[in-house]
Amino acid sequence: MTDTLTCWKCSATLKDVILPMSRREECSQCAADQHVCKMCRHFDGRRYCNEDRAEAVSDPEKANFCDYFAPSGKVFEQSQTDKSAAAKAQLAALFGEALAPQETTDTRLTPAQIAEKKLRDLLG
Repeated sequence: MTDTLTCWKCSATLKDVILPMSRREECSQCAADQHVCKMCRHFDGRRYCNEDRAEAVSDPEKANFCDYFAPSGKVFEQSQTDKSAAAKAQLAALFGEALAPQETTDTRLTPAQIAEKKLRDLLG
């Protein structure tokens, strides 16, 4: 395992994480739970755990109480916002539409700022 952990959802570096990791640990960037199956070294990458004695977890992206949890140390590089933007672009292309400017992802804005901008655009 590397000394530096990264968030499984947004790839941000997790600072000040105390090991063993608390069930309540969250990413400071995206607020995603970190004591999750996707962050564990026993997770197979699909939906299952390779630890035979571990209980089944219904959602691998939500915090759990697994006693066998061990941070994988894997550097997560996928970005959910990038995947979301790509999926929206593919859907728009399927129907022959262009994405509206307010639908494009601006990484400099916080979610609250994006919501406020959309509301202001809607109300004029």
